[in-house]
Amino acid sequence: MTDIIDAAKRVLRIESDAVAALVDGLDGNFSKAVEIILECRGKVVITGIGKSGLICQKIASTMASTGTPAFFLHPAEGIHGDLGMLMKGDVVVAASYSGETVEVTRILPVIKRMGLPLIAITSKAESTLARAADTFIHIPVKEEACPLGLAPTASTTATLAMGDALAVALLTRRGFNAEDFAFFHPGGSLGKRLIAKVEDFMHCGKDIPLVGIGTLLKEALFEITDKKLGVAGVVDDEGALVGVFTDGDLRRSLEKGFDAFNRPVTDAMTRNPKRIVKGSLAAKALHSMEEHSITSLFVFESEESRVPIGIIHIHDLVKAGIV
Repeated sequence: MTDIIDAAKRVLRIESDAVAALVDGLDGNFSKAVEIILECRGKVVITGIGKSGLICQKIASTMASTGTPAFFLHPAEGIHGDLGMLMKGDVVVAASYSGETVEVTRILPVIKRMGLPLIAITSKAESTLARAADTFIHIPVKEEACPLGLAPTASTTATLAMGDALAVALLTRRGFNAEDFAFFHPGGSLGKRLIAKVEDFMHCGKDIPLVGIGTLLKEALFEITDKKLGVAGVVDDEGALVGVFTDGDLRRSLEKGFDAFNRPVTDAMTRNPKRIVKGSLAAKALHSMEEHSITSLFVFESEESRVPIGIIHIHDLVKAGIV
């Protein structure tokens, strides 16, 4: 067991050292790479093969989800027709630890013939790839974590970290924010929280539980039961919301010991209820309900409006994954 833990610790130390070494090595070439990509009018095409190719796929995915249109090009498939993916205005980022990977170097003439800017990520400044590039990002790795010195380990980890550094530098320069990120992740919980609006979930029209100010409490209870939202809004003759009547209000009325059912709902309703405006994030509505220990909010067209246009219930939000 000790040997296993020691081996694992060795790997982690070597790989963490490889990433740490990148920090002091950042220079104007990295900045130039960022500027080249920012000026790109097409897409960022990221290429590499083997373990580096897998890292390139992740870099392309990270860039695409953070505001930099990017995709992965397999260089071996590229020389068999997939170079047709390249277009004027694109930028190519090629990763090869040695800088001499045959599949990568074979597509360099086509890239240069098309006049596409080329960014190299490699450990060898004098390599074919580095010399062909418009700028060269250095990946200095003293040793691989593999005890045989054969399997790419520290070098691929360092390349991945540099790819993340590029993606984050780009999103910072673009002013890319959480809402932008959510736009590209509509299926995830973040996207739901940052994109979904209250009107996407609110009950409208005849589904809104409403009663007039002259309604008896027992009749208001029928409205609550019929609409199945655990609440009824109380409105005046102009349709303006003046209060809400809930199951909790009913229990409190019954605890007083008088004939609550035949009293007007205004005697038991909660005045000045919490509200939310159309266009607000559904996550904001959920937060408000949790903060005030309530299960629903009436929705209004604007802050000034007093007539509800809908109602949103906490169960709808939880069911939709707005958590």
